[in-house]
Amino acid sequence: MKMAALCSEFGDLAQIKKQLISVISLCKERGLLHSAKWASELAFALDPLPKDELPPAPPFTEEDAQDLDALTLAKSYFDLKEYDRAAYFLKGCCSQKAYFLYMYSRYLSGEKKKDDETVDSLGPLEKGQVRNEALRELRVELSRKHCARELDGFTLYLYGVVLRKLDLLKEAVEVFVEAIQVLPLHWGAWLELSNLITNIEMLKSLSLPDCWIKDFFMAHMYTELQMIKEALQKYQNLIEAGFSKSTYIISQIAVAYHNIRDIDQALALFNQLREQDPYRIDNMDTFSNLLYVKSMKPELSYLAHNLVEIDKYRVETCCVIGNYYSLRSQHEKAALYFQRALKLNPRCLGAWTLMGHEYMEMKNTSAAIQAYRHAIEVNKRDYRAWYGLGQTYEILKMPFYCLYYYRKAHQLRPNDSRMLVALGESYEKLSQQVEAKKCYWRAYSVGDVEKMALLKLAKLHEQLNESDDAAQCYMLYIQDIFSCGEQLEHAEVSTALRYLGQYYFKNKLYDEASLCAQRCCDYNDAREEGKALLRQISQVRDQVETPSADLFAPLSNNTPVRRVSPLNLISFTP
Repeated sequence: MKMAALCSEFGDLAQIKKQLISVISLCKERGLLHSAKWASELAFALDPLPKDELPPAPPFTEEDAQDLDALTLAKSYFDLKEYDRAAYFLKGCCSQKAYFLYMYSRYLSGEKKKDDETVDSLGPLEKGQVRNEALRELRVELSRKHCARELDGFTLYLYGVVLRKLDLLKEAVEVFVEAIQVLPLHWGAWLELSNLITNIEMLKSLSLPDCWIKDFFMAHMYTELQMIKEALQKYQNLIEAGFSKSTYIISQIAVAYHNIRDIDQALALFNQLREQDPYRIDNMDTFSNLLYVKSMKPELSYLAHNLVEIDKYRVETCCVIGNYYSLRSQHEKAALYFQRALKLNPRCLGAWTLMGHEYMEMKNTSAAIQAYRHAIEVNKRDYRAWYGLGQTYEILKMPFYCLYYYRKAHQLRPNDSRMLVALGESYEKLSQQVEAKKCYWRAYSVGDVEKMALLKLAKLHEQLNESDDAAQCYMLYIQDIFSCGEQLEHAEVSTALRYLGQYYFKNKLYDEASLCAQRCCDYNDAREEGKALLRQISQVRDQVETPSADLFAPLSNNTPVRRVSPLNLISFTP
């Protein structure tokens, strides 16, 4: 029943295939190769059409016939990246196709000159004032045509790109929405629009056409806005609707799992993707990030060598090699490969962020700050760059700056405990203890990845002489660590046990104090204190013991700590 409902929502899959075949042809004619590739991969995932059901060629107008020779010649120059030459022969052509290629050639010529000048004269970290000089002229011409309603879906897309490059973002959003309404099947316009959407409210406010491709866009946007649960549901719906063979969907699901740090699931999907499409380079930089996090040196080495054999001058290949050298702690070499990636594509978000990490490792904070700032210029939703900036200013002992950048990172990743712990540390340094407590408790509540939030909260309570709250947090911390089976690797357990032993002793709960003291003896740094506490307990055992107090009565209002049962250390073996 569910499958039927989805198919009806998507209509006839054969009809979708026809639409994809048509738009592939239209994009190829205009040099929009990435959109053509996306549509081709999606069409490949659907069943082939019988010969008599293939879509007819697009209508050929009198203007097309008149411009045919010039367009054929110019397209051959365009394909060889001779953009000025292509534009020269298209000047004066009047068909829609020729006009788009004429304007697009001028735009790409300006972009190529800008990138060449940036790389040659400035180096990857210098900001400079290099601009695409063609943008203003293109805007004037396209604006005039737009007012006269003479732009088709493709030229509207180009107009939107020009506006975005000139930082006229509000106008760009309006034009991209218009381009999508005129030509819903052009994926490039949807992607450009996705880069300008900053939050879910803005997404909901847009008037988008009700077309099957909108589901792909919404899934992509949910991933970008870190709404991973919704994104995974959308992709699952698409798979059930008939796109189960789509490598694009598999890669997007893998990226979604990467974003929520479900590393094993993401790795499994990337390995599946490599089996289906062994020469694929797209998204392999994300795959290498996962291998890096898991310290899988042989696998990362194999991936790097494999990609070098396929195409050593791809951005993703350079990023994978950079990650490999970073894992081997060869940070200068790693930074060099990230710089190479940026020479190939100065707008490569991952390379800017990863280069910032390498400069951090080399203690070059000024270069790290510049790299992270470039990453944010490319994409303001990159939480890693905001977080990286917070870390660099932390090293520079500038907590007000830290707070600003960590807040930005937290807004993008509200349920990431690392951002919350970093925020708490910044508040603590600024003597804003109430805010720090809230951050640490929230970090624990959302699932503390690094198991540090409760410890930091306990130490903060300890500094403020809030002994009951501190003890409660230390208890929760120890239970958390023991339940994960990580107690031997975690040095701070002895700190918690030492405090709890003294706390129980002061409250005349000698059985619990004795247990903590015995456990202290299992740790080198707390052994002597544990023995001393045991001696103290044995001395007071001779006296009449006071009945145990109610340790777990409601705590002070500073921390919203829940009630827990008394700490049962007997059941755990360190």
